[in-house]
Amino acid sequence: MRKTCLISILLLGAVLPGLRAQELQANVAVIATRVPSTVDHKQFQTLQAALYNFINNRQWSNESFKSNEKILCNFLINVSSAGDNNTFQATITVQAGRPVFNTSYQSPLINFQDESFSFRYVEYQNLDFNENRVQGSEPYAANLTAEVAYYVYLILGLDFDTYALRGGDPYLQKALNIVNNAPEAQNINGWKPFDGVRNRYWLIENLTNNKYTLVHDAYYSYFRTGLDQMYDKEADARTAILNALNMLNTVNSDNPNTMIMQFFFQGKGTELSRIFQKAAPDEKARALDLLSKLDVSNANKYKQDLQ
Repeated sequence: MRKTCLISILLLGAVLPGLRAQELQANVAVIATRVPSTVDHKQFQTLQAALYNFINNRQWSNESFKSNEKILCNFLINVSSAGDNNTFQATITVQAGRPVFNTSYQSPLINFQDESFSFRYVEYQNLDFNENRVQGSEPYAANLTAEVAYYVYLILGLDFDTYALRGGDPYLQKALNIVNNAPEAQNINGWKPFDGVRNRYWLIENLTNNKYTLVHDAYYSYFRTGLDQMYDKEADARTAILNALNMLNTVNSDNPNTMIMQFFFQGKGTELSRIFQKAAPDEKARALDLLSKLDVSNANKYKQDLQ
């Protein structure tokens, strides 16, 4: 698997260009049903194609990915309004899955809706992104690629975290760099701590703050020593997943209401219920207690499924 080569590749510094392959297999959709017909909707189709190429055909790392190892993900942009000078307000929903060893199942890795996506797009413009010069010359145009790149690096960071302890650090640092150098203009929100309590700033802050180091251990335990072992060692796998929940509970007890807690559990309610339905009574009770505290939005579901 590609992640087993991670240390060797880092030591070498790079892989040969001929061995490189893009990391993501992304579906991209741009929906603009709420935008008046006085605005030319053809540009949204062009934008969809441009973003598809930007995400899927750009080299985001030095890692070598085989075709069947590409990370499956979705980017859904729902344009809500159009302003002057080809500026738009939208939401962006980002989803990514992580394959479970020896199965065809994709476990949810990211399932997040960002309510603040402001950008400028002129049909057929090049989508440029330079991680060393994130702001660009025009903030709304720069924000289009900056926000998409931020989520690409987030996907890579969390995916690598599930294969190696702190394996995603280089990509999470790239996402942090985008936050620290993000475009600034009126109506461009989500990059600053005062823009809300559930935004891009706080998400990457939680993922790069040493106070929350156990979150990375939890990702690894949940996926690599948990889900990946379900096929051969189901009992051991459940123990590892319960251990991941204990780690998250420690973080939550020390730092309640952090964004990363809600983020981790998005889309996992059904998966977690199924994992612990076959558990021994004491293990099931412990899982129910932890899940009811950590994933409050699904508390009733867990009670129904696990009591």
